[in-house]
Amino acid sequence: MRLNWRVLWPGVLISILVALAAVAGGAAEEHLLGRAIIEALVLAILIGMAVCTAGGVSPRQDAGIRFVGKEILEVAVFLLGATMDIPRLFASGPWLAFGIVGIVCVSLVVSYGIGRGVGLTPRLAVLVACGNSICGNSAIAAVAPVIGAEREDVAASIALTAVLGVLVVLGLPLLMIPLHYSNYQYGVLAGLTVYAVPQVLAAAFAVSVLSGQVATAVKLGRVLMLGPVVMFFSLIGRRDSGLGAPSDAATSSLPKRRASLVPWFVTGFVVLAALRSTHVIPDVVANEAKLVAGWLTIAAMAGLGLSVDLRSVRRVGSRVATAVAGSLIALIATAILLIRVLALR
Repeated sequence: MRLNWRVLWPGVLISILVALAAVAGGAAEEHLLGRAIIEALVLAILIGMAVCTAGGVSPRQDAGIRFVGKEILEVAVFLLGATMDIPRLFASGPWLAFGIVGIVCVSLVVSYGIGRGVGLTPRLAVLVACGNSICGNSAIAAVAPVIGAEREDVAASIALTAVLGVLVVLGLPLLMIPLHYSNYQYGVLAGLTVYAVPQVLAAAFAVSVLSGQVATAVKLGRVLMLGPVVMFFSLIGRRDSGLGAPSDAATSSLPKRRASLVPWFVTGFVVLAALRSTHVIPDVVANEAKLVAGWLTIAAMAGLGLSVDLRSVRRVGSRVATAVAGSLIALIATAILLIRVLALR
């Protein structure tokens, strides 16, 4: 990929400024309160959202903000693989992997049912279900061309999942105390329920390093389900199910998306994690990778926040909001049940 820095630099610059403000805010919290109540990861999202909602983001900054929120994040996730201890993360055995597959399948069915129950069209219900169950905006963007979704449906589902996803990042850690969860259990919960990869990192690493590592591994397991899900909807879309091939109008209104079903950073994460777990990657390299990944992740959180306009909530219907919220509640309840059934500690 050839980078055009003349186009990217305005968005990259504002993302860096927001990230530095978040780091400064976290340092100020530690100085005044003894510890950071709101971690820099979360502060970056909040500050970015405030700037975006206040109209502080111009169209010329969009490309750079998307670059930081996507490409920089992918590099950060890739580097996190070098810090992983796979035997520790999956100490419960293969059942957690089976649980990830099962919870995605259950969530797809339940979310689709909720969407249809509140009156969404079949295509919009599918978009909400995929965004909720797999990986937020990426899943919505990948499935939309396959099922022939209209641009309005894509915009509505993405807007709601983006805003609600941030609220989950802020609220999910509050469940640790009433649920009496360990850092490991909370990492599993975050990985199973939070929408997008950057949101998972913010929700989990703000609690502890172990929670972040576990959540990242579990979340990437959900991401791997995107390939089979896209293939599934591609197959049933050929039948008379209301999910037929895209019309010319729908196709022309959607972005052309050609993405690998297994993203490069997921493959790289797995490779680095395997090398780290077999001690091929030494401690000193793992520590440096952790440091760099941490800074890149904060920058990516700034990019995420700068792309979320709270005013967009008013532009989506109450039915979509109800479907997304109901699906999320069902997903969290299912994840809590799975953690109890697997007796994770």
